Amino acid sequence: MHCTRILAIRHGETAWNRDNRIQGQLDIELNMTGRWQAERTAEALRGEPLGAVYSSDLLRAADTASAIARTQGLETQLHLGLRERHFGVCQGSRWSELETTQPDLTELWRRRVPDFAPPGGESLLALRQRVQQALEEVAAAHLGQQIVIVTHGGVLDTLYRLATGVDLQAPRTWQLGNAAINRLLWSPQGLRLVGWADTLHLDAAPVDEPLS
Repeated sequence: MHCTRILAIRHGETAWNRDNRIQGQLDIELNMTGRWQAERTAEALRGEPLGAVYSSDLLRAADTASAIARTQGLETQLHLGLRERHFGVCQGSRWSELETTQPDLTELWRRRVPDFAPPGGESLLALRQRVQQALEEVAAAHLGQQIVIVTHGGVLDTLYRLATGVDLQAPRTWQLGNAAINRLLWSPQGLRLVGWADTLHLDAAPVDEPLS
């Protein structure tokens, strides 16, 4: 077979996800819900044949990937090309704060201007080039196999657009849920969408974070 089946998964939830705080390439760990989501995803994929598990090196993705890899007797392979978009000076802030303090910046961000990069950060064009290169590198090494890629919302958004031909500036109409399972098919001719945003394995209610 001259194709690679890809299960592309967003990391589990973090405290910053709940707080609507921009993580970017800051290394934020999973919260209790995120760890539960990682284990549920690992269990959901237990019966799936996997040739490899790849992950962003950021902790929230790597820990999600490790849960999946353990059930398969595999080692997680870290890849810097699967990191979240670098949001520069915006990292660590809430969107609501930026709308007040940097309205010009947030307007460019909202309009998805392809060559706009937050100061110290990465543009959508640069992100797409990085993600496409990383995907082709790992997928080409596993032709005829199925692999897992654990990554971030911005990377998954890019993969969806690459698979469907949706323009970088088009508004997003698809979900990027924590620990959702997304299925893609890669061949040297390109990327194709098979299924998106499967969250059936997360239907049970997780244990809440302990009160502090």
